Amino acid sequence: MHAHDITAAHPQVGGRTNESLIRCVELCYDCAQACTACADACLGEPMVQQMAQCIRTCLDCADVCQATGTLASRRTGSNAQLLAGMLQLCEDACRICAQECMRHAQDMAHCRICADACRECETACRDASAAMGPTLQ
Repeated sequence: MHAHDITAAHPQVGGRTNESLIRCVELCYDCAQACTACADACLGEPMVQQMAQCIRTCLDCADVCQATGTLASRRTGSNAQLLAGMLQLCEDACRICAQECMRHAQDMAHCRICADACRECETACRDASAAMGPTLQ
């Protein structure tokens, strides 16, 4: 929500923002929250033992999304190679998590919602990677 304004106000950005990267930051944080909530909801399911892989996948994806959002929010200096790697890792984590959650989506609304958030984040990471130029505002 505030990612655009805070990025545009950064003294080294000077108002020139990379909208794909900003959208990615927002969706990374959104996906991290959805994955964390989904893992918690899986823990509340009666067949929690059968949800172990889904829980693990959601928590892994949440951690990757959180780290990617944090890295992509930094504008002082540059570490384009590391950011490119994180965007790819996040895209992969989201794809894997969406696939796992879809296995349970018919019976569990939280898994369907999480899968949707993961797909949106996966696309945003791909778009941000494609939009990365010499400057990463």
